[in-house]
Amino acid sequence: MSASDLLGAEGPLAKVIEGYAPRDAQQQMAEAVEKAIEDIDVLVVEAGTGVGKTYAYLIPAILSGQKVIISTGTRTLQDQLYHRDLPMLLKTLGVPLKRALLKGRSNYLCLHRMGIADVHHRDREQSEQLAEIKRWSRETIHGDMAEVTLLPENAPILPKVTSTADNCLGVDCEFYNDCHVVKARREAQEADLVVVNHHLFMADMALKQDGFGEVLPTANAFIFDEAHQLPEVASLFFGQAVGSRQLLEFVKDIRAVYHTEISEADSLIDLSSRLEMSVRDFRLSLGAKEQRQAWQPLLSQADVRHRFADLAAAMSTLRAELVEWEEQGPGVENLLKRCTEFEQRLTLFDHLDEDYIYWLETTRLGFVLNMTPLSVAKTFRAHMSRYEASWVFTSATLAVGEQFHHFTQSLGLWEPRTLRLESPFDYANNSIICLPENLPEPSAFHFTDAVVDAAKPILQASRGRAFMLFTSYRALNHAAERLKSEVAFPLFVQGEAPRTQLLDDFRESGDGVLLGTSSFWEGVDIKGEALSCVIIDKLPFAAPNDPVLQARMDAMKEQGQNPFMDYQLPNAVIALKQGVGRLIRDVHDRGVVVICDVRLKTKFYGKRFTNSLPPMKRTRKLSDIQQFFAK
Repeated sequence: MSASDLLGAEGPLAKVIEGYAPRDAQQQMAEAVEKAIEDIDVLVVEAGTGVGKTYAYLIPAILSGQKVIISTGTRTLQDQLYHRDLPMLLKTLGVPLKRALLKGRSNYLCLHRMGIADVHHRDREQSEQLAEIKRWSRETIHGDMAEVTLLPENAPILPKVTSTADNCLGVDCEFYNDCHVVKARREAQEADLVVVNHHLFMADMALKQDGFGEVLPTANAFIFDEAHQLPEVASLFFGQAVGSRQLLEFVKDIRAVYHTEISEADSLIDLSSRLEMSVRDFRLSLGAKEQRQAWQPLLSQADVRHRFADLAAAMSTLRAELVEWEEQGPGVENLLKRCTEFEQRLTLFDHLDEDYIYWLETTRLGFVLNMTPLSVAKTFRAHMSRYEASWVFTSATLAVGEQFHHFTQSLGLWEPRTLRLESPFDYANNSIICLPENLPEPSAFHFTDAVVDAAKPILQASRGRAFMLFTSYRALNHAAERLKSEVAFPLFVQGEAPRTQLLDDFRESGDGVLLGTSSFWEGVDIKGEALSCVIIDKLPFAAPNDPVLQARMDAMKEQGQNPFMDYQLPNAVIALKQGVGRLIRDVHDRGVVVICDVRLKTKFYGKRFTNSLPPMKRTRKLSDIQQFFAK
């Protein structure tokens, strides 16, 4: 049977899944993926919510008999594919297939770093976390830190018990034969189907070996879900970065190796202290404000340039000293390799290349210097050409209107097959999209207050059960401050708890209002009445003063392109589609989307947004929303 037949009314899935109903769009997609794998072709598919794209690419991948790598945008989807969808399909189809799950090395326990983890006895929380990790380490098979459910996602203990490509000792490590990363790589090499994520895939495609570089050349097909994220992830990994956190971690590791391998090398301790001071002095020269800004103007400031030169000199001196101790052990060899890499990276920020954007991001105490390519199209295409393989890119949001040009051009996919499949959900009868009346322009000083005023009666009508999505933390925090005293519904505010906890608490509340920005616009799947309303403050255009966006726009102007129409607008359309897509997640879902941005009506580009959204009923009247929820 073909992949399409297996998804049909007479297929095996219909026999084991209660209430199973074949979907034409899903079968079309499965047929297209199957053909792309057979023909060693490039396929781009936009599959609207509810098409069932996961099964539509998994079944052809399973049936292909070839080695397939599936890459997802999030670890959440990665785990769902591996632990839920794949086992069910393999059992139902009766196909003997070896599968493997592979994450970046920072997701796995490092036995060496756990052994040398430096936790001050007065830090009770970290001490308890380390004790729990050590207990778990004796039981775990895979060493996946996600198994330690008691740890928060950003627990400070995690970097102390996991490794990076920089500090991994490789074959020189005393735990190499028991290394969880090595075992996971080995399983991936032997598997027929490997599930990874975009960050891991791009790290290895860009030869920044983070987990499975040796697996790539043996694959016959690559499938990317949540593919709309790929251009941004690719630009991250085809560039370079160096930051204070890496450098200070390096200093800590020098001191750890001093105690284990070279206790007589007091000069290294002195030079590491000089490097630490140089890192902190450089951060001070950048000013107290947290910001993202272009690097080139800063480099022309005397104090910044002087402190940067001090930092580079401290690294160079330290490297020369490490050469003298290189033969003393694997720890020193690793330090020398990292020091050389840091020295080379710092040099890149002193000799600028016109094909890259150089920018700096500062936090309260730290900084990251970034070097981002203006375009990843040629580089990504060149990497693709290294493999005799088929490539499938899919997401619910790849097209702008009917066109895929923005996505395909960004990755250098010059002549792919394309397929656009509408969602099977009944948006016309089950949803409304509203642009409230009498709202000011988004640039108005009191705009966020106007959004809150417009949202309050809508929240009363929906009885809570809403997401409020903002384009900035400033607006989110202002709205949260007002709503805490002005509505009776439970509020869940991004930043006040881990993301997964916020979502779980929101689901359980039954009448909650969740306020979020950035990461809450996509990848959130809440079915049923718990989420019945999505309120969006502004059209999600990127901040115009962002140094990366500004440099990219300047380059596009020089090439005779229109940066607004060719770049800013398509990206905003795709982001809005993601935000609106949070509402209807199941065939029985009903709800209202409210977009509080009058530019949908007043600007010439408003129709580019509305024409890309699902066919919902449209209104500007609060009474229509109240009647909808009253039914």
